[in-house]
Amino acid sequence: MSDHESTYVPKTGLEKWLDTRLPIIRFGADYMSLPTPRNLNYWWTFGGILALCLVIQIATGVILAMHYVPNTEMAFASVERIMRDVNGGDVIRYTHANGASMFFIAVYLHMLRGLYYGSYKAPREMIWIVGCLIFFLMIATAFLGYVLPWGQMSYWGAEVITNLIGAIPVVGEPVLIWLRGGPAIDNATLNRFFSLHYLLPFVIAGCVVLHLWALHAAGQNNPVGILIPKDREKKDMVPFHPYFTVKDGFAIILFLILFALFVFFMPDALGHADNYIPANSLVTPAHIVPEWYMLPFYAILRAIPDKFGGVMAMFGSIGVLFILPWLDTSRVRSMRYRPTMRTFFIIFVIVGLILGWCGAQLPDAPVIGTFKTFVLIDGDLNSYLWLTRLATAYYFAFFLIILPLVGLRETPLPIPATISEPVLSGGDAMTAAAPASPEKKG
Repeated sequence: MSDHESTYVPKTGLEKWLDTRLPIIRFGADYMSLPTPRNLNYWWTFGGILALCLVIQIATGVILAMHYVPNTEMAFASVERIMRDVNGGDVIRYTHANGASMFFIAVYLHMLRGLYYGSYKAPREMIWIVGCLIFFLMIATAFLGYVLPWGQMSYWGAEVITNLIGAIPVVGEPVLIWLRGGPAIDNATLNRFFSLHYLLPFVIAGCVVLHLWALHAAGQNNPVGILIPKDREKKDMVPFHPYFTVKDGFAIILFLILFALFVFFMPDALGHADNYIPANSLVTPAHIVPEWYMLPFYAILRAIPDKFGGVMAMFGSIGVLFILPWLDTSRVRSMRYRPTMRTFFIIFVIVGLILGWCGAQLPDAPVIGTFKTFVLIDGDLNSYLWLTRLATAYYFAFFLIILPLVGLRETPLPIPATISEPVLSGGDAMTAAAPASPEKKG
C-alpha cells in the first residue's frame, strides 16, 4: 500500500497549478483509489464512523464554547442558558454530550476488532500504538468535559480524580497543584479544564492524521490476517472507492440513526441525574461515578485497596495496550483461526462488561442472584468489590499471561492461502497453519 502509484491526472489549468504547489486533490484522489482487501467486513467501517464522531464533537464543541462561561459562579447557569435561550442550543448540547458516548461505543468496537483480528501485529505496530494514544487522549478529553457543566457529579468527579494524582510519589503533589491551579478545586481549575478540553480534540485530530499515515504506510489488515503479495493484488484487492465508500456510508447512516435516537428521544439516558444539581462542595453525592465509558477503569481503580496501587492499576490497564504487539507470541493474526484464543477473547469481552457494571455499583453492596450463588460466598466476600477484583485479575492476566502462553502452545486451524481463492474455488486453497510462512501468517 505504501508504494501505491498515483493515478490522478489534473484536467483543468487550476488543477495543474494547484497540483504543483499543494497536491491536496491528488492526495484525496489517491486515497479513494487505494487498493483495499476485498474481504473487509463491517467491523472495518468504524474507522469512518470515528472520523465523523470527531468532526461532530469539534463542530458542536466550538459552538458551545461561544456561549459557555468557565466561571464557578456562572458555569452551571450558562449551560442552562444554552439549553433554553440559544437557538438550537438544546440540540447542540445534547449532540455534544451524547456524541461522547457514541464516540466511545465506536472506539471500543474498533479496538476489539483490532484485538480479534490481530491488527496490532507487525508491520502495523505503530498504527495500534497511535490508536492507543488517541484512546488515552479521548479519556482525558471526556473527563475534562464532564467537569464543565459544574453539576454535583462534575465537581465531585473532579475532586476524586484529581486527588488520585496527588497519590503519586514525589511529583504527585506539584502536578495536582498545577492541574487545579491551587490547593482546592475552584475557578482556576474550571478555567484550566475548559482550556484543555478545547485544545485536546485538535491534538486528537493531529494524531488521527498520524494514524492514517501509518495505515497508508503499513497497509490494512484483513479478516483472514494474511499479507497480500504483489502478484495477488489485482485479484485480492479492489479500489477503496466506490466499493468501501458505499459500505462505510451505509454503516454511517445506521450509526447516525442510533445517534439521533439518543439525541432526540433519550438525551439524558446516558448521563447522571445528579449533574442537573448545581455543584456544592458541602454536599457529597451518595455515589460518585464517572460516565459509563470510564466505569471499567473506575472499577479497576477501586479494586485495589491501596490508593497508589489503584492509580497504578488504572493507568496500567491502559498502558498495557501500548505493549500489546509484543505480548502476543502467536504467528497467526486472526482469532478466526485460533479457537482457544477466541474463547479467552469472548471471556475478556464479558469481563469488560462486568467491570463496567461493577463500576456503577456501590463497592460494599451485596451481590445477588447468580453471582452470589455461583461465584462468591456469604460474609465479607459477598460484595461487588471482590467480583471486581476477580474481573481485574482476568483483565491483566489476559494480556500478560494468556496471550503469551496460548500463542506458544496453541495449534491454529488451517489458514487460507489467499483471501479470495477460498471463496471463488469453494475452499480448496487452504494451507496448514503450522508450516505456513511468516509472510502468510504475520
